[in-house]
Amino acid sequence: MNQEIIIVSGNEGKIKETQEILSQYRIIPIKKLKEIEELEIDIDVEEDQPTFERNAIKKAETIAKKLGKRWCLSDDSGIQIEYLNNFPGVYTKRWHTGTDRQRNLAIIQKLKGIPKERRKIKFVTAIAISNGEDTISAVSSIEGYVAESPRGINGFGFDEIFELENGKTLAEISQEEKNEISARKKALEEMKSKI
Repeated sequence: MNQEIIIVSGNEGKIKETQEILSQYRIIPIKKLKEIEELEIDIDVEEDQPTFERNAIKKAETIAKKLGKRWCLSDDSGIQIEYLNNFPGVYTKRWHTGTDRQRNLAIIQKLKGIPKERRKIKFVTAIAISNGEDTISAVSSIEGYVAESPRGINGFGFDEIFELENGKTLAEISQEEKNEISARKKALEEMKSKI
């Protein structure tokens, strides 16, 4: 495989983590590539697949074809709440239009009065890399419980309501601790062993 991988993300944290784990490759953010090569391509790909993995694969393959079969890496992730039949799943980014805090409070409201042991939550990350013809994917997850109220100031998204077995939310632990258990890191490590 060629030494250059285009990462289809504007998230600095994701880009940095990918560059660190796949350090033997030259990871180029799609935004930087568009600036260097003055590309006029639309990188928004509709996430209409039934699983996180299929969405990640669709994005990677679609963008790779637009870029002349260059290797592209994409991901899709979200949460699944067992009590709510794995809701919101692939609709994680789309089911609520408010802020992260508003969305988190809406989830807590849906589970009001439900005991901890029935508040299981899973954060799933799927990563795919493709050149438009050959595709490799990896999926990983971490599990915990939906907290009864938001707690912590570190992190973003669902971190403040994602409670680990030790009773702390992801927003109450350090970035270093979070990186050690990150579903994204685990999926990238698995990807590294496949490419």
